Amino acid sequence: MAAHHDHGHTPAAWTGVIISFIGFCAGGVFMVAAQPAPFWGSMAVILLGPLVGGIMKMMGLGRKEEAHAVSRPVRVEEKHDEAAAHAGA
Repeated sequence: MAAHHDHGHTPAAWTGVIISFIGFCAGGVFMVAAQPAPFWGSMAVILLGPLVGGIMKMMGLGRKEEAHAVSRPVRVEEKHDEAAAHAGA
């Protein structure tokens, strides 16, 4: 039985991760280039990612609450009744 995971497949999650990734890459470049001020600026960009993602989630662009619902086991009788309903019986 395969579990369905919907972890992070939202505009809020993607935007937050992309912002943090850009900050991480820039921080690596500035560290190698021995530029401390831009390096610390890129560290701030890394922290900006979760902030922007959280704001977008509050705006409704994150995972909806019904996606958190845990499915209950379905009895065999319920599957049979559902199949009969779809078959027109």
